[in-house]
Amino acid sequence: MTMPFYVSPEQLMKDRADYARKGIARGRSVVVLGYDGGIAFVAENPSRALHKVSEIYDRIAFAAVGKYNEFENLRVAGVRYADLRGYSYDRGDVTARGLANAYAQTLGTVFTQESKPYEVEIVVAEVGTDADSDQIYRLTYDGSVADEHGFVAMGGQAEPIAAGLQDRWRPGMTLSAALRLAVELLAQDPSGGAPRTLGASQLEVAVIDRNRPRRTFRRVTGPLLEALLSSEDPTTGVPAEDGPQG
Repeated sequence: MTMPFYVSPEQLMKDRADYARKGIARGRSVVVLGYDGGIAFVAENPSRALHKVSEIYDRIAFAAVGKYNEFENLRVAGVRYADLRGYSYDRGDVTARGLANAYAQTLGTVFTQESKPYEVEIVVAEVGTDADSDQIYRLTYDGSVADEHGFVAMGGQAEPIAAGLQDRWRPGMTLSAALRLAVELLAQDPSGGAPRTLGASQLEVAVIDRNRPRRTFRRVTGPLLEALLSSEDPTTGVPAEDGPQG
């Protein structure tokens, strides 16, 4: 007679958490940080088709690291949630807090009930009328939610990047200063070697800009991104209206 195979609930949850963390650590990092005009998203991502940063609703954006097909499913579900709630009630009823709660329920259910947890970590951010009313929520693979203030880093090098942001990020930074700081930290070698060079073509950058009309999300690419990353260029922010970006 064979003995039944048994794993304690504590060990099962630990194994699932370890599995998810390892998958997330293999991904390139994403930095989300506030600046004087809103919230910026900076990801090392040379792909122009597979986005880590996306718009969810009027003043809400989404960023993720981990397994693309899993966080893309979450993004699409978030857009549907926001559209349905805004249509059924009022556009003002769609908030980052409500969306984060919905994501937390989904991630928590998958983590505890499915055979494999999602290998993802996500940020939901909402730009307010001023910096004090900005909201940034970080959600991990098990549905845990953290209300972040000012900045957050996710992915493989999250800890050293977060330490650098803690030391050097300041409220009220211009967009150009915030982007240069994020790129500098993303380019660090965690083993202490020489930093890499990350050009505009290797980055995915977007902002939710409080000074823009209803749709605040904008991708920053081409000559505008190059100008913002250059310490020799006087450009410090994005124009109020969309224009050619190269």
